[in-house]
Amino acid sequence: MSKRVVILGGGVIGLSCAFSCRLRGHRVTVLEKGRCGGQASGAAAGMLAPFSENTEGADDFFRLCLASLRLFPQWAEQIGRVSGQDFEYSQTGSLYAAFHDADVLAMESRLGWQRNYAGGARIVEGEMLRLVEPAISGKAVAALHNPEESHIYAPHYVKSLEQACRNAGVEIYENLEQADIEQWRQDVAVRSKNGSTFAGERLVICSGAWAQELERIFGLNIPVYPIRGQICAYSIPAGTVRHMVFGSQGYVVSKANGTLVCGASEDVSGFDDSVTDNGISRLRRWNKQLFPFLEERQPFHKWAGLRPATQDGYPLLGALRGFGHVVFAAGHYRNGILLSPVTGSIAADLIDGRLPAVPLDSFSPERFTN
Repeated sequence: MSKRVVILGGGVIGLSCAFSCRLRGHRVTVLEKGRCGGQASGAAAGMLAPFSENTEGADDFFRLCLASLRLFPQWAEQIGRVSGQDFEYSQTGSLYAAFHDADVLAMESRLGWQRNYAGGARIVEGEMLRLVEPAISGKAVAALHNPEESHIYAPHYVKSLEQACRNAGVEIYENLEQADIEQWRQDVAVRSKNGSTFAGERLVICSGAWAQELERIFGLNIPVYPIRGQICAYSIPAGTVRHMVFGSQGYVVSKANGTLVCGASEDVSGFDDSVTDNGISRLRRWNKQLFPFLEERQPFHKWAGLRPATQDGYPLLGALRGFGHVVFAAGHYRNGILLSPVTGSIAADLIDGRLPAVPLDSFSPERFTN
């Protein structure tokens, strides 16, 4: 049965939940204080790399990320078809570089558990490493190669996702400045700064780094904090860097438009998303160790985004106990782009009263509340 669903937040997570719910036949309204994708979503490097960004082992978070990675081919095709807009989705694979023999030993341990989930993972060394990634530093002794990892061009992806929502019939209200929850225990009512009221039967919280503002309303501890991530980009000839390449201090990823994106310098700055000399200098100090040709180049673009991080690094994902019509999907930190398809699917399942395919116990929105 069709429900009226109100979604707080028009970032990539809010739009993904809206798109998935609308495809299930629900009437969906997205409320955004600013503009859709205006914070962390559009500023992201767009990496879909659960193996490279989860190095310790196959925990619940890794499995959530892997499930989402494997939804992406169909998800990307669907968004492109409904929106009528193309966006870059590059299945380049990844390399995680090691510069010391001790790092290779740790890499072999990682390969051991990753092979249980990715049959094509392997370690490449010496001349083979130069063959698959010719411009990488000669000091790199080996790299863990995962052919399944991918990346997208985040600004175009978010725009296509927004357009797909609009084309599918989602109502989107931007630049509201304020969206106050006035009623949620039974039916839902949200009032904007200009006095407009938006009513519904289901509520999905996708307000990212601003989710903590809702603690008093729901009587929960919601430890979501903004972490500033700074990124820079270089102009390079196409094909210079062939894979997403990770090191111990960050990553570089080459885009189809001839840019090499380098990130990410992170710091706690409240809601200040300005770019700092220190943050960009840190990126420039280490990226030339990975690719020496960057020594002589200057970044042509620098930017920052606020990433919503929870206290334990896991997102808040699930329905409230006793109030199943209220769903949280917030605090995705660095993985909002990667987790967008699986989060949308989970939110739609919860709205439909279905049991999601991915277990949610580790992501309970009430886990920080005594």
